[in-house]
Amino acid sequence: MGIEGEQSRRRPHLVVCGDDALAYQLVEELVTRIGDEVTVILPSVQRNHGPRIAALPKVRVIEAPDLSETAFLAAGVEQASALALVGQDDVGNIHAALRAQELNSELRLVIRFFNMSLGHRIRALFPGCDVLSDAATAAPSFVAGALGELAPSYVRLPGRTLYVARRSEVAADRVICGLADTRGAKKPELLPTDQDNADLVLALADSQATMVDAATHRRLRNLLLTLRWRVAASFNRKLGFATLGLFALLGLGTVLFATVGRFSWGEALYLTLLDAAGAAQPDPGLNTLNKITQTMVTIVGISIIPVVTATVVDAVVSSRLATALGSPRPIAGHVVVVGLGNVGTRVVALLHDLGVPVVCVESDEGARGVALARRIGLPIVFGDASREDTLRAAYLGTSRALVAVTNNDVTNLEAALHGRAMSKDLRVVLRLVDSDFAERVQRNFGITISRSVSYLAAPEFAAAMLGRQVLGTIPVGRRVLLIAEVPIHAGSQLEGVATDTVNAPRQAQVIALRRHTTGNFQLPAPGDHVLVSGDRLVVLATRAGLGRILTRSVATSTPPS
Repeated sequence: MGIEGEQSRRRPHLVVCGDDALAYQLVEELVTRIGDEVTVILPSVQRNHGPRIAALPKVRVIEAPDLSETAFLAAGVEQASALALVGQDDVGNIHAALRAQELNSELRLVIRFFNMSLGHRIRALFPGCDVLSDAATAAPSFVAGALGELAPSYVRLPGRTLYVARRSEVAADRVICGLADTRGAKKPELLPTDQDNADLVLALADSQATMVDAATHRRLRNLLLTLRWRVAASFNRKLGFATLGLFALLGLGTVLFATVGRFSWGEALYLTLLDAAGAAQPDPGLNTLNKITQTMVTIVGISIIPVVTATVVDAVVSSRLATALGSPRPIAGHVVVVGLGNVGTRVVALLHDLGVPVVCVESDEGARGVALARRIGLPIVFGDASREDTLRAAYLGTSRALVAVTNNDVTNLEAALHGRAMSKDLRVVLRLVDSDFAERVQRNFGITISRSVSYLAAPEFAAAMLGRQVLGTIPVGRRVLLIAEVPIHAGSQLEGVATDTVNAPRQAQVIALRRHTTGNFQLPAPGDHVLVSGDRLVVLATRAGLGRILTRSVATSTPPS
């Protein structure tokens, strides 16, 4: 390994295992935002994101076909302070974690999991282990984009619950701080200098019941909308129009009895109902127009029963047949989700929990989310999402939103462009691996929202590697705000300064403080408090802002004994 490798092994460092988009974003976060040196283990520097990772500064690359003990020794895991396993194989990550722990029992582990139920069980077996899911972190942002609402973001602090809201929706005394000014035509301004200009705020919930009531109201509204959409979509249009036409003739009969026949409105309605029910009595004494009206109403009454019966039977049979075949029946106002991989599965589950009708599109019948979609009764269209006929089979033209979250950027982009061509008012939420590409596509192609999963998730993984607890992430537009807990270390730049000096417009805002001397938790944090070693700040910050605070919170010199 040479002198450089030996020097790397003599001091604590960070190790990342992986070569996908999340690995690249995580390494970039660590070396550019935090300034730490990173060793990366990957299969080949020539494949996937290997070339981009190797080009980053302060990065040492170890090529290894698998995460063996030899690879870990070459990376200096026995001297490392933290190891991130970001491969997409849950079992493989567990195996690698066991190997790494045997080499370094004090190693902090950050493991990427899709199956978070398994992940939380595994976490109990590894001291100092964090289990995270990039899909779970990013999914609420895709759902919020599809529904045109705020992401369901909230964070629990000791004895308090904070949540994201519009300033107009909360009382002034419940506002903790402003998040962003989203009213301009340009990008949202995060953490504006003038907090009063922020229309998006972080608010203090009156109680947990407040959150529950809001969620219940939102779910009830979505369920009512879903019921309306499904009832409207279940009935055959031709039979429906025929039924409405027959009822219209009954109404016309009532009007004719009341006007031309000179009956009262009550008597006219009475005669219409009896004649429609087949109880009409011939009366030669009636004038010609009343006879015609009575005959028409009687015939309509005889016809309306089989037509209504046919309409109901057609709706029931069509619904059951569509359910049995797993294919969508005619539907409107739904969300089309393209891709049932890690992210798509999370998005589908969240939309279903909110009571929003969903039609899934997937090319692989063995995809991870297919079993979930079938279990909860969601229709699936199997086919190539880049083909217009596949999207038409999912009734994209009558949907409210398209969420394209496959692992293939080209497929997602083609699906998005087809969707925009079918409906100009369609909300399009697009997943693209490269964050810069996603931003340019959103700006130039008229796509409603484009997201990079790795961009949304990387800050949380980076903070976990550094032992900083990220309490929540809040997507705003294409950017992310982090809520993190930052300890103040002895000898750091933050020791001995007032809390207010930590705040930086458009970068960071201190929202809470836990005093080392008393253990008291204060929300909001007092601005004149002088920070001492052992205090812990809860900050709301951009990626760059959190990196700056983390750098200032670490000791710059060894304090005197």
